[in-house]
This record gives sequence, C-alpha cells and structure tokens, in this order.
Amino acid sequence: MNRSVHTLSICLNAAGVPWSKRRSGSAGHASTLIALAFIFIAASAATAQQQSVVDSVHNLSASGPGEVRAAAEEQVCIFCHTPHHASPIVPLWNRSMPLDAYTPYTSRALDAEPGQPTGDSKMCLSCHDGTIALGAVLSRPNPIVMRSGITVMPPGGSNLGTDLSDDHPVSFRYTSALAAQDQHLRLPANLPPEVRLDANQEMQCTTCHDPHNNALGDFLVMHNEDSNLCRACHQIDSTDILGHSNCSACHTPHTAASGPYLLRGTNITESCMDCHDGTVPDAPNISPDLHKISVHDTNRDIDPSEPIPFDVTCTDCHEPHTMKHGSASAPQAPLNFGDASGVTLTGAIIPVAQFEYEVCFKCHADRSAVPPVVTRQVMTDNLRYKFDFTAVSYHPVAATGRNNDVPSLRPQWTTASMIYCYDCHNSDAGVRSGGGGPDGVHGSSHAPLLARQYSMIDYTSESATSYALCYHCHERNSILGDESFPTHRKHIVDERTTCSTCHDAHGISSHGSTINNSNLINFDLSIVFPDPSSGRLEFIDQGRFAGQCFLSCHGENHSPRAYGD
Repeated sequence: MNRSVHTLSICLNAAGVPWSKRRSGSAGHASTLIALAFIFIAASAATAQQQSVVDSVHNLSASGPGEVRAAAEEQVCIFCHTPHHASPIVPLWNRSMPLDAYTPYTSRALDAEPGQPTGDSKMCLSCHDGTIALGAVLSRPNPIVMRSGITVMPPGGSNLGTDLSDDHPVSFRYTSALAAQDQHLRLPANLPPEVRLDANQEMQCTTCHDPHNNALGDFLVMHNEDSNLCRACHQIDSTDILGHSNCSACHTPHTAASGPYLLRGTNITESCMDCHDGTVPDAPNISPDLHKISVHDTNRDIDPSEPIPFDVTCTDCHEPHTMKHGSASAPQAPLNFGDASGVTLTGAIIPVAQFEYEVCFKCHADRSAVPPVVTRQVMTDNLRYKFDFTAVSYHPVAATGRNNDVPSLRPQWTTASMIYCYDCHNSDAGVRSGGGGPDGVHGSSHAPLLARQYSMIDYTSESATSYALCYHCHERNSILGDESFPTHRKHIVDERTTCSTCHDAHGISSHGSTINNSNLINFDLSIVFPDPSSGRLEFIDQGRFAGQCFLSCHGENHSPRAYGD
C-alpha cells in the first residue's frame, strides 16, 4: 500500500478534532468522541508527518516506522482500540489492563500522594511496563505476531517496568489544595490548555504526552524548549545561570538514576558534578577540591530518612534554581547561594538566608556537626554564640568587631570591616585564597577547610607560610614587631607558640568575660596549664596593650607575668 495514501484509523469527534486533543471532562464526553471514531483519512505528506500516529512509533502495524512493529498486521489502531467487543474502558480499549503491582514514585519533598496508576496512565503501562505482550489484544483470539520475535516492550527507555519510583509521579489529584501545599506548583486553573488533567483532576501520562501526535518529539503535548513543559506545572524561581535554567540539565522525567527528585546522577553531588567537573566551560570546576584532604561534601544519599551530622551536599549551601551571578559584600549572602535556607543569630530557622553566616549556622550552630578542633577554657561549639554581637570577643562575621584598636590590620581592612566565613574557610585554590580556581567551601589542602595554611601544631617554626591565614589580614611585620602585644615575637618566633595557643579564632561567647577573654584570648588547654604556684589559669586585661597572665606553658611559669605599660 502506498505510504502517502496509507489509510489510518484515528479517532475524531463530530467537529473533526482528534481524540488526542480532547480536554479533561466527563467520561460521557469522551465516549461521544470515541463513538464517532474510526473513520479513515488519508495521511498528508511532510507537513503532517509525526502529527499523525501512523507516522510515529506508536504505529505498531507492519507498516510502522519503528523497530517495534508487527510482522504482518496492517491495522494501526488495533493495538489499543477496537470498534467492537472492546473492554468497558473508555476509549474502546482493546487491551487487558496490567495488575496493580507498581512501586510508585515517592520522596520526602513530595506533597502529592501517587498510588497505583489509574486511567490513561494504566493504559500506557499496558505496553510500557513490559509485562503484557504488545500484540495481546482483546479483539483477536491470538496475540498479533511481532517482528523479530518481540513479544513485550524491549528493554530500554520505553520500557518503564513496574518500578515507577524513578519516574515522574502520575495518577495523583492535582488540586488547588495541593498547589497551596507546595508553593512550587502552579494552580491547576493556571495550567496551559495543552497540559490537561483527567476527568478526576488527576495528572496522567497524557498530561505531558499525546500518544497520537509526535510532532514535537517524545509525544510531548507542547514544546519543552526552555523547560516550558516542566514550567507549566512547576513554578521554578528565576536564575541567571544558564545551565541551571534548563530542567533537563539535572532532571529527567523517566528512569532517573536518583529515584527521588528525578536527578540524572545517583545523588545531588553526582548530578552537580556532571557539569562542575571541568567538562563544561562556564561551570566552575570544583572537582579537584572534592579530592583534597579537607572536604565539605560527603556525597550524601539522595533522600536520607533522618538528617545525619557531617552529611553535607551541594544544596545545603546552594539553592540551584535561584542562584545568580554577581558579587555581594559581607555579611550579605553571596548571590551564588540563591535562596538557600538559614538560621539567624537568634536561632530562628528561615527559608531564605539574608547573610552568609546564616547558611553556615544550619550545621555549625545549634546543630553543630563538627566537634571543636581545640579544647579551650571557655568551650562552646555553637558559632551562633561565638559570633553574636553580645559575645565577649569575635572576628567580625556577624557584626563589626569590638576592638577599635588593631594596628596590625593590613590596608584593605579596617576595624569597621566585616568578613565572610569563606574569607578563612575556602578552597585553597580559590581566587580569594590567591589562586585561580573557584571560591567556595568545597575542599582545601588545609584542614579544617582553610583558605590558607594555619598551623595549630605546637612548636611550629614561624614563617609567612605557617600562619598565612592570619597574615592575610594581619600584617606580619606588625605582629612580629610587637606593635599590639609586646611579646608577640618572643612567643611566636622564639618559643614557637602557635597563634591558636592563645587565640580562639571564631570568638568567645558571653560565657567568657571582657577581662579574661578580650582580644580573642581563650587558651588551648592541651598546651597551656594552670600556674603551679597559684593554681590559676588566667589572662587579665589591664588596658591598651597591657595585661598579665597566670599560667604554665612550654615549661615556663607565669605567676603572674605582666606585659605592657
């Protein structure tokens, strides 16, 4: 039979509208459409190609264009529909329906409650789950023989199997109540006309796919350029990062490696690294950082049932759908954080962090994921208390510093300056660390995730490298010139005492005192011990660059020892 005039069975209503164009409505309406169906039309040439089921791979007849087709059967519609002796399922269904033995999609973030497939989805699955022979139709006593010995849907992307946990959820009611529950869903009333729910207001396979029309590829009901089909339902926030604006760059609607969240990788890290591994020119390459001795990301499972301390992934700091290019100033949250959530200085959980430190507080404050590196006199591992403006002494992360007299500050800093957490904790290859790589707390050769070397090992020989982290902001010549503390050189150079022996870099909470813990003084108890004469372990601030200490360190007793005027 000449292909150009090949006759095609297709369902039309009285107005000549194909079945595939029907809107969700009453079953009776659909029945009316089907009752008028199955007339023959001539397929037009190139302009109609793929708009007709006859030219698509859904034509399983012997004349079909796909690899999966019948050996001799010429009827096109028979594989799904029959005009007589059909099942009681609309529209004139000619196949047995599969068993309700599916594993539906689920994730902790899903508000919908998909159960076993229903309606159109179940019809699609009667071929696409691979359990029922393609040629097994109700109108024939024996299955239609397919070419090449094929019986059921061959393995591959078209065979979804019965495990639908890695496929976009279907057969759930998409209601206004659901949209109200999930702010990222559009109201059903605002869906474009091409995207239709069924008569029960359920999302089905046919919400995205028109089985009779493959003009747009993948039988989509509308173009998905710029993720238009995805955005028809998903109210995604804006991003100016090109790679993040395309849903399909990270997600796939079927057979997703991750299962939950339908990611292309097995988890979030793997999905992000698909672009951020140096293979995509515009995507920062963080792959080298993830292989250093100190790494933030733990390659977390996709959907752990309970949060696990130390378990961190990219989206804990970056909200990929809202990330932007551009710069910000401390303490404002960097634009490439997007709308990441956070914890405020007061401990309130907020959906969108305003300040960088609020994102860090999610893991390093009340829910401290990292044990203290140094055991000190005044102990707290809650950075919220250490950086609070009521703290005794602190680096200016959440508020400008208390000390207005810091002669060692390098020219780019003043006592009114504020800093980011990632001024100290950053990739050692990042731009802010003096390298050429991407900034960010992804990984470093200096633990714990430090931008530069900062030795905390007792008896370290002083050098510009040993304390590069401190010297990035504090002028080395000023420190060793004893401009602020008269015996800095003696301690650091002669006695080889580290900065961290006396100073607590983050700060001292209000549990300390302004007399004993000014200037970030909070002794390392593994190195500094009580003065054996008095039993005291104490620093006493006595005014500008003056004070005295009761302690024992490196075999020398301060009982007390005073300095300054």
